[in-house]
Amino acid sequence: MREFQAGRSPRIFLDETSVLDIGSLFVGDTDIAPGRAIPDDGDPRIDHSLEGFLFTCGPDHIRHPEPIEGSSEGRKYPLHGSFSSHPAKIVAFEVTEGNALARAEVPVTLADGGTALLEREWRIDGQSGEVSLSDSVTNTSDEIRPVFHMYHMNVGARLFDDGVRLEGAMLENGGHSWRFGEEPGSVFCVPASQSGSDWAELTLGPIAAIGGRSLKVAFRTDTLPYLQMWRNQKSPANVLGIEPVSHRWVGRDDLRAAQEFNMLKPGENRTYGLRFSIL
Repeated sequence: MREFQAGRSPRIFLDETSVLDIGSLFVGDTDIAPGRAIPDDGDPRIDHSLEGFLFTCGPDHIRHPEPIEGSSEGRKYPLHGSFSSHPAKIVAFEVTEGNALARAEVPVTLADGGTALLEREWRIDGQSGEVSLSDSVTNTSDEIRPVFHMYHMNVGARLFDDGVRLEGAMLENGGHSWRFGEEPGSVFCVPASQSGSDWAELTLGPIAAIGGRSLKVAFRTDTLPYLQMWRNQKSPANVLGIEPVSHRWVGRDDLRAAQEFNMLKPGENRTYGLRFSIL
């Protein structure tokens, strides 16, 4: 893990062993990542990633395993795609005048034998405390391929009381309690874009356990047009997930039939953006 922090930002630990995702994230002395309070999904890559504050799904698949098209051996895409567990090559890492920058390149081997390149840039504005992430995914294969993308921002719900709410224009009535849906957990996925804005915004808080601070998240809606929300309080899990995502919550066959695959030709790329602060 590589520590990454500047000014008013939280103290972040970037995981060089897995696409430079975020492991622990400390607000003061409190790590708000879920740690071991996660479900066992049977995939050690995702088990490792779920422990942290942010991990990335894709680029060949998102959500749960499905058969690889054309495979005669019945092989499936790995849980949440192939990104997780690919090591990052850091090409820049610096803190200057209270700001911070980290860039990495991640060659990715896809489950169907193809390849992709993730170019990742983290920035911190020390004055505002805002952390921003820019990703570019390039199809380095020799065939056209669909591309998917999903950020999982996982927060340990052990920190929440009944005063914690989710607020955002995409949510029903503009917001509701963090305990949405049925117990002991629930998932929903809604369109995130709002007319006249290229970014969607969401707030989780106030969180008394970290001094009444709130987590504020924004993400690009041109390439991440949906917001998926997930919570799981089935012991030993106790986690809430904020999940900007490129596609609706349906299977690959349904997306293909609706012509909703985002296809990349060899050499083409697609970009994504996310930012957050905890103040």
